[in-house]
Amino acid sequence: MRFASRTRRLEGEGADAWIVHDRAVARHRQGQDIILLSIGDPDFETPAPIRQAAVNALATGRTHYAPSGGEPALRAVIAARAGVEPGQVLVYPGAQAALFALAQCLFDPGDEVIVPEPTYVTYEGLLGAAGAIMRLVPLRPENRFHLDPADLAAAISPRTRGIMLNFPHNPTGAVLTREEGLEVAALCRQHDLTLISDEVYAELTFEGTHLSPAALPGMADRTAVVSSLSKSHAMTGWRCGWSITPLPLAEHLERLARCMYFGVAQFVQDAGAVALGAAGAASGGLRDSYRSRARVVADRLGGVEGLVCRIPEAGMYVFADVRGTGMDGKRFAAELLDAAGVAVTPGEGFGPSGAGHVRITLGTGEERLKEACDRIAGFVESRVARAS
Repeated sequence: MRFASRTRRLEGEGADAWIVHDRAVARHRQGQDIILLSIGDPDFETPAPIRQAAVNALATGRTHYAPSGGEPALRAVIAARAGVEPGQVLVYPGAQAALFALAQCLFDPGDEVIVPEPTYVTYEGLLGAAGAIMRLVPLRPENRFHLDPADLAAAISPRTRGIMLNFPHNPTGAVLTREEGLEVAALCRQHDLTLISDEVYAELTFEGTHLSPAALPGMADRTAVVSSLSKSHAMTGWRCGWSITPLPLAEHLERLARCMYFGVAQFVQDAGAVALGAAGAASGGLRDSYRSRARVVADRLGGVEGLVCRIPEAGMYVFADVRGTGMDGKRFAAELLDAAGVAVTPGEGFGPSGAGHVRITLGTGEERLKEACDRIAGFVESRVARAS
């Protein structure tokens, strides 16, 4: 069997990020005592009013084809929250599908797209599937992984067509400041670039309010915002995300949706409308829980020799620096799983600036999280003692 050349563009370091997680899941299914801190799937249940909305929708027969662009009620509530027209909103089976569709509609083969790294592991594949070239710029650990617009400016070339940002940031938890956002906006206007803004962690900003680049001067007509209910409302398995774009782009995206998935389930969208309406307060409780869990991890690991562990500014991950142990992230994650039964994600899978770090997911209750931290501390202390 012959395969299309694009299948090779789906490979890369990002795919390797899942190796430790896959091993851990296999061992967990065998009954071993494994603590999974390697995937962004929280232990929280979807709030009861949202689940009940789906039950009610199923009971009334909401199981038919939905409009390709999304149910009017859900599009309307998303549009109202963003201050845009409902026609600018498209609903997808998750934010990942929205990002994939945007890449297909915005970039031709050979176009360059600037992406800060560490970056989410699927970006390389979804841009590669469109034939676009991902041009990486570093988010430096010494700058707490904040964006330096000068690095962004230096990466722009005659082939650059877009920038893809993810703030609040996965995996580091950094946010985009207003000053940084204004400089990004100026570069986009100066070089006529499209900005894709992945904002799935916006509701999990710990201090202050999230800044969307689309709200900055001159950016509404050149920005595509992507978000979802997965993290903000503990709805990872529901697969309900959306894009907010200028109307001409939305028309192309809707045509692509008919070719890809032909609409998201009606009962899922009905539940989504409730999540963003009456049940919207649920995200505040989740945010507070993640902040508390991040504090637990930082407090218990921050004093361990060989580790640097800080509370993130947003999100549901702690990005721990393990370089002081003498190991890179890949080795640390692999040996930690074997020695202590804790699964974390190697930072190398997120890009060169993630080297020597591991991502610790805050999707586990505090008591189990404390146990995981104790196991990690014991693992590190034994390695440091052995090296001494």
